[in-house]
Amino acid sequence: MNESERIIPPHGGYRKLRSFQAAQNVYDATVIFCERFVEKSSRTRDQMVQAARSGVQNIAEGSMASATSKKTELKLTNVAKASLEELLLDYEDFLRQRGLALWDKNSPLAMKVRNQYKSDPSDRSDLSDPYFIKTSSPETAANTLICLINQATFLLRRQIQKLEESFLNEGGFTERLYKARMNNRNKS
Repeated sequence: MNESERIIPPHGGYRKLRSFQAAQNVYDATVIFCERFVEKSSRTRDQMVQAARSGVQNIAEGSMASATSKKTELKLTNVAKASLEELLLDYEDFLRQRGLALWDKNSPLAMKVRNQYKSDPSDRSDLSDPYFIKTSSPETAANTLICLINQATFLLRRQIQKLEESFLNEGGFTERLYKARMNNRNKS
């Protein structure tokens, strides 16, 4: 059976998605950020870590569900994006409530983070903290994470757009089942 005739197509592969990798960077950096700057007893701390985790987990779950439900894949990918948008607000609140500056997206500092994101991860000295959240000031750390979240949500918006186009052009699982059944009947 060739690829186009398969009822259940290849699925998963989320670890190779740039959106997954970006969301994972946000999650790892958020854990470090919260350990350094958010009170352990604060509900906000738990909310921030869970929102970052939700971004990663929903991309993975949506990718795994894609074989039998494009609707679920679209929904979970959008949930991942929404979770990261929620987290973005937490970082903006952090800056505002402490009277710290929010970098303009085209500022030299923001551009430096964006360029670092585009670089080869193996070029970074500390892969467990590639954006230096462990040693940055609260302002720099929060703004760095804002840049990373914006990158991840940009990638997720593009991914959602491609999923929509794919669904419109190729259909979903139910359509593949029907087509396979009809092809099988026609062979008999």
